[in-house]
Amino acid sequence: MDGSSLAILIPAYNEGGTIGTIVAQASAYGTVIVVDDCSLDDTRAKAAEAGAIVFRNDPNRGYDGTLSRAFEEAAARGFQFVVTIDADGEHNPRLLAEFHRLLVDERVPLVLGIRPKKQRFSEVAMGLYIKSRFGVEDILCGMKGYDMRLWRENGCFDHTNSIGTELAVNSIRRGAPFRQTPVYGIQRADTPRFGRPLSANWRIFKALWRVIHRDLPPVTDRSGPL
Repeated sequence: MDGSSLAILIPAYNEGGTIGTIVAQASAYGTVIVVDDCSLDDTRAKAAEAGAIVFRNDPNRGYDGTLSRAFEEAAARGFQFVVTIDADGEHNPRLLAEFHRLLVDERVPLVLGIRPKKQRFSEVAMGLYIKSRFGVEDILCGMKGYDMRLWRENGCFDHTNSIGTELAVNSIRRGAPFRQTPVYGIQRADTPRFGRPLSANWRIFKALWRVIHRDLPPVTDRSGPL
């Protein structure tokens, strides 16, 4: 498969146990770019050994900041399309074949993954709103594919710490066509990198509020002159 126009972007933090396998499998579909967000283990070395182009944040930039850098590195190298996947195996790299087909062959500008189930009640709440508003089944799925023109139109990947949703939502607001496809993988056995339940739900609700806030009509001053 010709992956010369496709970059596979992987944000990683302390994923030394899985990153090598993910990179090796993903490399069959495109060029893999890993951004290591100040891992304390051998994530960087394992990714490089498996053939990825690897960058390291200093200091830690979090999920959105790490993916923002990955997009910048892909743009600097002239890639036309990118797919974001997780480093822990929850997104099976074999699914990249379908993302490649839709993005590169069919020229669908935005491809969105749909997980078998949502993990937190805040994800269910956000999912209900986003589905009713935009028709998207799983906006928080981390496996998404983009034509890089969408990134340029948005100005960057993320302005607002949106947990990986801003670029997709803003692109749909601007009228970008999109397709959705099932995503599956292996559930991680250790502690999720997203954070503890309370903090994770709070972050998701904040991201949802930003979407709702933008949907609200502007407030008009109807008081008239004094």
